[in-house]
Amino acid sequence: MRAAVLRHVQQLADDDLPGYVYDLPGLREHARTIRAALPQRVDLLYATKANSDPRLLQALAEHVNGFEVASGGEIRHVRGLFPDAPIAFGGPGKTPAELTQALDAGVRRLHVESEHELGTLTTVLGDRTADVLLRVNVPVAVRSAALAMGGGPSPFGLDPSQLDRCLQIIADDGRIRLHGLHVHLASGLDARAHLALVDQVMGWADRWAHQRGIGLTEVNIGGGMGVDYAHPRDVFDWPAFGIGLRRPLERHPGLTLRIEPGRSVTAYCGWYVTQVLDVKFSRDEAFAVLRGGTHHLRTPAAKQHNQPFEVIPDDSWHQHWHRPEARHEPVTLVGQLCTPKDVLARRVMVDRLRVGDRIAFAMAGAYAWNISHHEFLMHPQPTFHHVDDADAPAVDAHAIQTA
Repeated sequence: MRAAVLRHVQQLADDDLPGYVYDLPGLREHARTIRAALPQRVDLLYATKANSDPRLLQALAEHVNGFEVASGGEIRHVRGLFPDAPIAFGGPGKTPAELTQALDAGVRRLHVESEHELGTLTTVLGDRTADVLLRVNVPVAVRSAALAMGGGPSPFGLDPSQLDRCLQIIADDGRIRLHGLHVHLASGLDARAHLALVDQVMGWADRWAHQRGIGLTEVNIGGGMGVDYAHPRDVFDWPAFGIGLRRPLERHPGLTLRIEPGRSVTAYCGWYVTQVLDVKFSRDEAFAVLRGGTHHLRTPAAKQHNQPFEVIPDDSWHQHWHRPEARHEPVTLVGQLCTPKDVLARRVMVDRLRVGDRIAFAMAGAYAWNISHHEFLMHPQPTFHHVDDADAPAVDAHAIQTA
């Protein structure tokens, strides 16, 4: 946690907790690093689904080539912030209303997921034109992935056997322009595994395009860059990834590659800050009960991991009874929900953890608040804070314990 962010966290009142705190300078610097690592003919789109917070999107806007969206709501949200930004519309199950909305909003690319979806597009076009990529479930081996969306049977993308029928629909309808392929097969890949998958995808795409006499001008290779919650400092190797992408670009002088990362862009800029309400022991095992829980930060429950955190001590204890605490022992951090699944971190060693101390869960800038089941038990929603160094409060920093 940067010092400016820590100062802001310490200034928050108890009634502000739980709260999401976003580090905007840290996000900008991370985005600059990503952009600088990529070759010139690689477009960087941010996957809005990871975190659509308006100020995060505004901080990213100058560093990305556009935004990837997956619903009519996301189209409306991004267009409201950026009337002219390039948008790519992906995701399965697009309705006729959403396709119409995308066309009306000037969406630059439609990622077509099925033959039926392509047919639906022809019914809403009217006298307009559409630029499309065909999302294909390429028959390649997907290894070392935390989450596979393709390579085998999948609801995502077109089976290769359906591509020829789609080409015929496009050929028969002069309003649709095919620019290339969209291939997002897996998530949670490190740079080496991702590049190996890109090589397989590009080899398949080359053979397919050559057999059909198609000149590919674009291939969107998706996102899926790994984020390691167990080792927060092991960030995806963007420089190595950028160097590796030069190979397919050198073999295809007229080709533009696009990537659409989400989690790996914003995860590191967000903190979910809360407070210890109780420390209790059951069968000699320590539990810390926190304000909030997985209805605010669903990531650890969804991914079955321990969310990394820092302990921010609070020495202001004015009660007349003993202050419950755990010392030099493993503690399970749970929320306020009436379910044993409301666990944010399980049996993590702490030096000292007391009622009233604050917990700042790191890597909470992606797939956190926006995927959580907010209304369960109807606890108050968290507050939201955006730290810019120019307006950070000037208070003294205390020591923090990293878990």
